[in-house]
Amino acid sequence: MLQTAHLETALHTCYHCGDDCQGTPIVFEDKDFCCEGCKVVYTLLAENNLCTYYSLEERPGISVKDPVLSARFAYLNDVKVQQQLLDFQNSTVSKITFHIPQMHCSSCIWLLENLNRLNTGVTDVHVNFLRKEAAITFEHAVTSLSQIVELMAHIGYEPQITLADMEAPAPKKDRSIYYKLGLAGFCFGNVMLLSFPEYFGGLQKEYGEFFGWLNIALALPVFVYSARGFFTSAWQGLQQRMINLDVPIAIGLLSLFCVSLYDILTHRGPGYLDSFTGLVFFMLIGKYVQRRTYDSLAFDRDYTSYFPIAVTILEEGQEQPISVKELQKGQRILVRNQELIPADAVLMRGTANIDYSFVTGESVPVGRKAGEVIYAGGRQLGEGIELEVVKEVSQGYLTQLWNNANYKKEDTQTVENYANAVGKYFLAVTLLIAAGALIYWIPRDTDIAIKAFTSVLVIACPCALSLATPFTLGATLRIFGKHKFYLKNSAVVEALAKADTIVFDKTGTLTEPSASQITYVGEALTEDEQRQVRSLLKHSTHPLSQRLYQHLTGAPLPVLDFMEKTGAGLSGRIADNLVEVGSAVWVGANSMKSETPTKQTRVFVALNEDVRGYFVFENVYRPGLKELVQELGKTRKLAVLSGDNDSERERLQAFFGEHAEMRFNQSPMQKLEFIQELKQKGQSPIMVGDGLNDAGALRQSDVGLALTDQVNGFSPSCDGILEANHLSRLAQFLKFSKTSRRLILAAFGVSFVYNIIGLTLAVMGEFSPIVSAILMPVSTLSVISFAVLSVKIAAKRAGL
Repeated sequence: MLQTAHLETALHTCYHCGDDCQGTPIVFEDKDFCCEGCKVVYTLLAENNLCTYYSLEERPGISVKDPVLSARFAYLNDVKVQQQLLDFQNSTVSKITFHIPQMHCSSCIWLLENLNRLNTGVTDVHVNFLRKEAAITFEHAVTSLSQIVELMAHIGYEPQITLADMEAPAPKKDRSIYYKLGLAGFCFGNVMLLSFPEYFGGLQKEYGEFFGWLNIALALPVFVYSARGFFTSAWQGLQQRMINLDVPIAIGLLSLFCVSLYDILTHRGPGYLDSFTGLVFFMLIGKYVQRRTYDSLAFDRDYTSYFPIAVTILEEGQEQPISVKELQKGQRILVRNQELIPADAVLMRGTANIDYSFVTGESVPVGRKAGEVIYAGGRQLGEGIELEVVKEVSQGYLTQLWNNANYKKEDTQTVENYANAVGKYFLAVTLLIAAGALIYWIPRDTDIAIKAFTSVLVIACPCALSLATPFTLGATLRIFGKHKFYLKNSAVVEALAKADTIVFDKTGTLTEPSASQITYVGEALTEDEQRQVRSLLKHSTHPLSQRLYQHLTGAPLPVLDFMEKTGAGLSGRIADNLVEVGSAVWVGANSMKSETPTKQTRVFVALNEDVRGYFVFENVYRPGLKELVQELGKTRKLAVLSGDNDSERERLQAFFGEHAEMRFNQSPMQKLEFIQELKQKGQSPIMVGDGLNDAGALRQSDVGLALTDQVNGFSPSCDGILEANHLSRLAQFLKFSKTSRRLILAAFGVSFVYNIIGLTLAVMGEFSPIVSAILMPVSTLSVISFAVLSVKIAAKRAGL
C-alpha cells in the first residue's frame, strides 16, 4: 500500500513551480502544490488577482520549499543597516536596489513589477533583467524594508544581500562614455549636414563661412570632452615610454582638428570637421561595445560578496540579529542549517558538521566537537550550533587569506594587443612619409608642401585601424555571451588566444558539486533492507546521507531511537531491526577487507550488528570532460589542482593523460604559488576554478575563468565567467579566440588598403575636401562592417 501510494503521488506536479510533488501533495482550490511555500505564493497572487502570472509561461514559478520566517529579516529594521543599503531616502519614500539571481524569464519581470499589488507600500519597481536587479521605491510609513524582503522571499525572489553591500558605498559607475557618445553623435550628424553642400561648391562664400563657424562650435566640445580620453591615454603612454595605439590616433585627431581650424579661419576651405567628429563617434562606439559585458556582470569581487550582512547573537538567552561588521570577540552566536560562519569561533554547543568546500576545495564536510575552533567561511550542515567568537570578521582566517599581498595581481601586467604593436610602426612610417612629402615639395611649391604634410597626417590617421580591434573583439564577446561565456573585456580574448597552459581546479569545476557516483560493495541488500537504510538516512542532513537517500528506493518507514554522531554515523530501529550507517569504526567493520583504496569515501551498512557492506562515493565528472581535455591537450599543457586527497588520481590521469601535472591536498596559497611557478618559467596560464579557494590562482593567472552554475550568483574575482554546463565548449571558445586574432589582421589589411590610397593622394597634393568626405567615412564603415560580418561568419562555421 505504501509503495503504491508513493508511485501515485510522484505523478503530481506543483501548480506553481512545476516540480514533482514528493510524497502527498498539498491540495488547495483543486490544485496540487509541492510545499507550503508554493501554496503561499499562489494564495498571495490569487488574493490580488495576479493569477495571470501562470499564463505567461508553462512553468513560470520559482520553487519555494520553506516558508520564510519574519525573524530572518529582522536585521533589516536596524537603522544602521538601512543607511548602508538604501540608495535614497527622504521624509516619505525610500529607494533600494536588490540583486535577484533567481530572475530568469519574462514572468519574473512581470511578477516583480507588480509588487505594488502585493504590498501597497511599494510605489514603483524598475527591473534591469540583464543585471538581475530590481530598483524598488516604497513608502516607509506604510511598509518596512524587512516586510518587502519577506514578501519577495515568499514569492521565490529573495534578494541576495551580502556583507559587500555594507561596505563603504561603491563609487558611482562611470557613465561618461554615454555622455561622450551622445555628444559626439549629435555633433557628427549636424556637422555632416552643414558640410554636405560645401562638398559640391553649392554655397555662397558668406554662407560657407557662417557654416564653417557653426562647424567649429559643434566640433569644439567633441575635441575638448568626447575625444579627451584618447589624448589622455596617449600622454600617459608617452610618460611611461610606451607608444600605444592612442598615440597615432591622438596625433591624427589633433591634425584633423588643427588643419580644419586653419582652413576655416583662413577661408581656404571647409576643413575636415565632419571626418573628425565622425571618427571620434565611431571609436567611442567601439569602447561602448567593450564595456557592456563588464557592466552587466561583477568580475571584481571579494569574500564580502559571499558573507551575510547579519548574524544572530545570543544575549541572556534571547536571539538578536546584528550586523556582521559589529560582531565582537567573546559574543555568542547562533548558526543554523546552511548558514555561513562569519568569524573564527569556538564550538560551544551542538553538533557541527562543516562544509569548507568554498574555502579549501575539500568536498567532504568535516565534524567538529565542542571546544574546537571553526574557521570563518565554513557552512553548517544540520542542526543549529552555538559558537563563541574568538576573532572579529576583519581579523579572521578568511579575511587574512583574501587580503594576502600575494593574492593581488600586479597592476603592471598588461596585454599588448595587436593594435598597440602595429601602432608603434604605424606612427613611425606616417611621420617618415609626412616628412618626406614636406622635403620633396618645399623647393617646388610651399603651399603644396604644407598641404601634403598635413594631408598625410590627416589621411593616415589610424582611426579605422583602431576600430578593427574593438569591433572584432566586441563581436567575439557577444558570440561568447550567447553561449554563457562572459569576459571582462576584449583584452581577455587576446590573452586566451596566447595562453599555452590550462590549470583546472577539481572540486566543483571538473566535478558536479551536488552529485556522486555510488556503487555498493558487499553482501547484496534486499529491497526491504534498502528501504530500511533509506528510512534511516532520511533523518540526516549530512550531504552523504542525502545523496545516498536519493540513490536508494522505497517509501520511508518509521524510525525509533534515532541517533546521529557527527563524523561517525547514524543508528535507529526500523521494523525491529537495528540499522547502522556510517564509518567503519561506527559499524564495527575495521577488519573488513576491500580492494577499494581507503582514501575513497565509503559509507558502511550494518543490520543487527552484522556488517553487510559499504557504499563507495566517487566524483561525477561534468559531461564531455574527457573529450574536452583531449582536445585541449593537443595544443596546450594541462594541469589539475585539488584541495581533496589523491583518491581520484587514476581516473583523472585517464582523462588528462600521463603528461598532465596533478597536485592534490593543495591549500589556496599552494595553488597560487603553482601559477606563479608557471609564469616564472615563461608560460602563459589560464586558471579555471569555482570557489574562494581558487581566488589567488585566478587573480595571478594571465586569465582567470570562474566556473559557476549561475552566472549572476557568487564567483570570485576573475577575468571571465563561464556557466558550468558550457564547460565542454571551452576548447571551442579558445580556438575561436585565435580565429578572432586572425580576423583582426584581416581587418588591418582592409584599413591598410585605404591608407595606401589616401597616402598616395596626400603625397601628390591631391587631397581635397571631397576626397576626404568620401574616403574617410567609407574606410571607417568598411572596417567596421568587415569586422562584425567576418566574426559572425566565422562563428557560424565554428558552430557558435
